[in-house]
Amino acid sequence: MIQFKARTWFFLGFLSCFAMLAMGAYFQFVEEMEPCPLCISQRIAILITGITFLIATLHNPAQKGIQRYAVLGAVFALAGSAISARHVWLQNLPPEEVPECSPGLSYIFENFPLSETFKLMLSGTGECADVLWTLFGLSIPGWTFLAFIGLASLSLYQLINKVQ
Repeated sequence: MIQFKARTWFFLGFLSCFAMLAMGAYFQFVEEMEPCPLCISQRIAILITGITFLIATLHNPAQKGIQRYAVLGAVFALAGSAISARHVWLQNLPPEEVPECSPGLSYIFENFPLSETFKLMLSGTGECADVLWTLFGLSIPGWTFLAFIGLASLSLYQLINKVQ
């Protein structure tokens, strides 16, 4: 494996998160694919992971700090991978088992309690089962799952990276 300082790895992780968010914006605003609640939850996880990597890059801590940022980045990326895994699972359910579709998120935010809104965003609804795009047989949530696993691996690699 190429030997970089932890700061460089964290910066590459931040750039990856930025690219993922840019791709999500492209799908939403150019391809006009409306994101479902799980898509938005995944974007939030990408954003939090990316911010963690950016702070680690700018802070450029000593070994103890690197370890803390590495664990924090991995936790956020693994949380995102859990959301992505749920999304992939919903997309592979038989049609009769797919949950009902919900009203739009703006309506939910305005009319539902916050706890119910979070539940819908993390458990998914019927529109989360729609597969709108694939590449090599994987849907967007499938690729996002792989990206989260890669980000968690990159982050955890800093625990054993010997280059300061």
